[in-house]
Amino acid sequence: MPTVLTHAVVPVALALVPGVGGGAGRLPPRLLLCAMVAAMLPDADAAGYWLGVPYAALAGHRGLSHSLAFALALGLLAALLARRLRSRVLPAACFVGACTLSHPLLDMLTTGGQGVALWAPWSSERLFFALRPIEVAPLAPARMLGDRGLVVLASELRWVWLPAGALGLSCVAWRWLRAATRRRSPRFSPSPGPERRR
Repeated sequence: MPTVLTHAVVPVALALVPGVGGGAGRLPPRLLLCAMVAAMLPDADAAGYWLGVPYAALAGHRGLSHSLAFALALGLLAALLARRLRSRVLPAACFVGACTLSHPLLDMLTTGGQGVALWAPWSSERLFFALRPIEVAPLAPARMLGDRGLVVLASELRWVWLPAGALGLSCVAWRWLRAATRRRSPRFSPSPGPERRR
């Protein structure tokens, strides 16, 4: 898995994309915060590691909480809470669901573990992408304090943080350019011609 904070980068980057959230304005902060939590939430199943839950079990790490069904469930929950999230129903469901799904998709790009049960509970098969450039983070937090942690963080910086930052900055630049050109271009309003008499 990438580190838990790296999963939260995806919603922040997506929030800067014009039109995300169902409108031209900015994403409601409550919705963004909910999506960040949803993107990190699947790794709560790592607690099973210390509770004796087998890794390959449905409730194990990268099991049901890393599935498309789990992402859909959180999207549905966001739809039910859309008013509290200061959003409309469909944008809330789609944004939170997509951000939740980004978690297992990132995990499928990592170099270790037993794969992701993306189709659980219908299938227990664990999946990876063919391309796996992201160094897997250790489940034991203490191992992140050594050399292994530096390798993982450097990998996440290269493959997640920098692309997300580039996406975010390009979207901000696009919005700024659009706003600047709107201010400079004069609005053409043709003068009304003489009324025709019948």
